[in-house]
Amino acid sequence: MNHGDTWIWLPEEKYPANQRTVFSAHGDMTDGHYTVAEFRGDYAFGKRVVSAKLRFSGDTAFQLYCNGGFVATGPACVGGDFIGNDTARDNFYASQAEIHPDSDRLSFFARVRMMPVQICEYSKGRGGFMLSAALTFEDGTERSISTDGSWMVRKNGAYCAPGQFDGRIAPDEYVGAAVIEDIWRAETAPIPVRTERTLTPDGCVMSLEPGEEKTASLELDMIYAGFLQLRAEASGEVRVRVNCRELEEKGDEEQAVFLGSGEYRGFTLHSAGNLLVTCENRSAGPARVFVSLIETHYPVWEEAETVVSDGELTQVMKTCRHTLKICRQTHHLDSPRHCEPLACTGDYYIESLMTLFSFGDMRLAAFDVLRTAALLERENGRMFHTTYSCIWVKMLYDTYMAMGDKGLLARCERALGLLLGRFEGYVGENGLIETPPDYMFVDWIYIDGLSMHHPPKALGQSCLNMFYFGALDAAEKVYAALSREEEAGRCAEKREALRGAINALLFDAEKGVYFEGLNTPTDEALIGGWMPRNVSKRYYLKHSNILAACVGVCDDATGRDIIGRVMRDEIQGDCQPYFMHYLLEAVFRLGLREQYTLAILEKWKKPVMDCVKGLAEGFVKPEPTYRFDHSHAWGGTPLYSLPRALLGLEITRPGMRGIRLSPSLLGLDSAHVELLTPQGKLTCDMSRGEAPCLACPPGVAIQWEGDKMS
Repeated sequence: MNHGDTWIWLPEEKYPANQRTVFSAHGDMTDGHYTVAEFRGDYAFGKRVVSAKLRFSGDTAFQLYCNGGFVATGPACVGGDFIGNDTARDNFYASQAEIHPDSDRLSFFARVRMMPVQICEYSKGRGGFMLSAALTFEDGTERSISTDGSWMVRKNGAYCAPGQFDGRIAPDEYVGAAVIEDIWRAETAPIPVRTERTLTPDGCVMSLEPGEEKTASLELDMIYAGFLQLRAEASGEVRVRVNCRELEEKGDEEQAVFLGSGEYRGFTLHSAGNLLVTCENRSAGPARVFVSLIETHYPVWEEAETVVSDGELTQVMKTCRHTLKICRQTHHLDSPRHCEPLACTGDYYIESLMTLFSFGDMRLAAFDVLRTAALLERENGRMFHTTYSCIWVKMLYDTYMAMGDKGLLARCERALGLLLGRFEGYVGENGLIETPPDYMFVDWIYIDGLSMHHPPKALGQSCLNMFYFGALDAAEKVYAALSREEEAGRCAEKREALRGAINALLFDAEKGVYFEGLNTPTDEALIGGWMPRNVSKRYYLKHSNILAACVGVCDDATGRDIIGRVMRDEIQGDCQPYFMHYLLEAVFRLGLREQYTLAILEKWKKPVMDCVKGLAEGFVKPEPTYRFDHSHAWGGTPLYSLPRALLGLEITRPGMRGIRLSPSLLGLDSAHVELLTPQGKLTCDMSRGEAPCLACPPGVAIQWEGDKMS
């Protein structure tokens, strides 16, 4: 925690209406007081600055430059939920970056937007900006500088609303910035700032004659996450409207008006594979408009890839990896179009696993785990999605096993205790979870017109109990790693009691499968927007049965029988890509990977071949007219599940210092698999009839099973 930051903002006596804003974009935005302030800090030293270590933050979004060069956007996301947004979040973050100016002058410029717009953005309720810098000069001397009353600030009214720029409104004159109270008390985010690259698609320069209006569709080679950038060269008024589309859907629009030449850079993160641009030249002379997209994502320093003899499956892997890259921002996103908060743990857990076989850097996953712990502590163990809060426990343990940071477990111990205590309170006399606030989220489908996003008890109880079972299992391992044997033992006892209740009350012995929940009434006091009344029909669907096999509620023989029936489609229900992750996990756990892995992954081929630019949101439209987004990494489990199945990978020691491998081609002719460990990259080449060729970094102990590929 840093308590010495100096924050500045527009002076209140001059700008009384531009001081306060809403805490989040989840509620009424009419009093958000959308404001963009621009700050300038100029320094002259008389000797060259060779390096500057910067620490900075802003409320709610900012663009930072030094000596005309881009430094960073931010801040790092607070990481909120869909609940608890009527007050400010306790946590806030500052970012760090090091620059090398090689100049005796430093000129900082920051454009700061006050007011959350996208639902992953959170505010402390007022505008502010801070920067400090530790400078090293050419002669080895050092000095510190920071934002203070010497900085200048102006309001830029051209940024008049979200996604709207009116260059006819000139920026105000610069005035002295006001030093304000540090209500943010920002912690330093343990992740690097995002990287940027400017994309200029073919046709991005549009020339217009006086009075001409022109529309162009600018195609990008992939779907990217990025910010819109426009530049106009004109003698008079030019209007530009850009629809940022993934394919040919309506997309999200930004509008800009220029009076003469000017530039605009937007604050809204888009998911775009196509820019539909309409320009109107209202000036008396010719004009040109330059359109670009500033691609942004969490930095990538190293990549891993899996290449197999099946070309279409290799393309599935490439599309999944690219989609994961654009979803890795200052926190994992479900999609750069939706920009949902950390409440969507199910998505981010799968994305964290995908990272091992793509980019390797698990710091973002660990930061997500910590920020989710903050949510749980704030709400006494409660999160909007009950199943996702259970999945957080599994994400906590698996991130620890990948990174080896026991401190992560210790920092989350209080949140874990609150979560487990809350769920223990949901357990009824019958031993099952009976009184939760909701049963969401199961899957993104409808059954008999009922949403599996927030299903009634008869469609959601079994899955919630299965996820709770998995959470107790993971919690036992967390406590054991912390040498908290008493707590670990209690988790084991609760898990086994829950196993008995699930198998006694939710398993149909005659049919040999689980059903989705009891038909007993839901407590009337719990009925609400996310908890519908229960129904009288008993449902037998794939979901609870897949989870039973995945988390090990049933014995392995029963689990293998259930998975066989799921694969033969003898159990009803469609599953979206998200839920297929649990099917692949069950297949791996039960030793069925050679039998079923490739058959399951076939489902990804058609949607990917239909659109290689980004990963489709689902397999089955939840509604007939629904148009899928193509930027959802929640369905990218092939990027993790295929190479894991090829290697037969199990992590046996924290930090991947111990792994177990039992390679198999799964029926393919050849495969090249790369796995990124904290010790370096592991590669394995396999060809039918030959012994696998493994290159392993030092520091990784391997238990090897198997000999030749078949």
